[in-house]
Amino acid sequence: MMTIVDICRPSTPFPNQPMDLCFRISPCLADPARRSSSCLKLLLLVVHLIYAGVLFLFDGDLIEKTKKEPWYTALYLLLFVVTLVQYFATSVSNPGYVLDAMMEINKKNVVHTKTPETSNQPALGKNGSFVISMEGNQTGKCVAGSNATYWSKLVAELYPPASTIRTWTCTYCNVEQPPRAKHCHDCDKCVLQFDHHCVWLGNCIGQRNHCQFWWYLCEETAVCIWTGFMYISHLKAHITSVWWQDAIMILLLITLSICLIFLLLLLIFHRTIFRQNFNEWKNASIFQETWTIPKSNLKSII
Repeated sequence: MMTIVDICRPSTPFPNQPMDLCFRISPCLADPARRSSSCLKLLLLVVHLIYAGVLFLFDGDLIEKTKKEPWYTALYLLLFVVTLVQYFATSVSNPGYVLDAMMEINKKNVVHTKTPETSNQPALGKNGSFVISMEGNQTGKCVAGSNATYWSKLVAELYPPASTIRTWTCTYCNVEQPPRAKHCHDCDKCVLQFDHHCVWLGNCIGQRNHCQFWWYLCEETAVCIWTGFMYISHLKAHITSVWWQDAIMILLLITLSICLIFLLLLLIFHRTIFRQNFNEWKNASIFQETWTIPKSNLKSII
């Protein structure tokens, strides 16, 4: 029986209506992880614009210098724009997923060994991942066992002979992981040469985009150093002009200095592990200490 309260109660709570409309316009925002990543990207963009905007708004000498030497400001703005472009390009780059590499290698092997008896049917595995199986070849035998694939054979050659397939099979994706690969719980995918999941980028750093990530760190560090230099130059010349402007710039300069310290440490750290062909995931050191990966086999996978 319907009461007066039921009639007066709205079918959909009013506060949820704007959010529902936003989710219909941008379905990606319905995912909390992607929504958080989008907010961080927007925050980083706004911070960059604030630092550049305050500099050009308060520093009148910079405007005069731009009129006399436009190349100086043009180089700074070029580096500023390139850094932002590199940031967004890295955030959407492919870190190198194990599933994609597995499907590509199995597909190439099917092309080389294709016969009327060859079958390449993708089967749906655990958590929606695809497990590609091949049955038969020119001699009527399997490549590496009854249910094995060419990918399984390549991965097995990268591990010590005493290890079993259970030791390198991902329990989430149900795929065989090469050494240094790891499942990312944020992206819900296995990544080749997994380094870390960057919350500021909203993306994993792996085999394919580690170099691109390092170059972004270089550009971001250069922008911070150049911006800090111009802030210090302005404060030296106009430290007693307008106190509230100086207070804002000093506060921004302190924040920039802290960020610059972390950027320099991160840049040096990734430069070191990049030269040593290592990553942040320390569990990979087990295989580096006990087993030497054949370079020919490793190149065939990555």
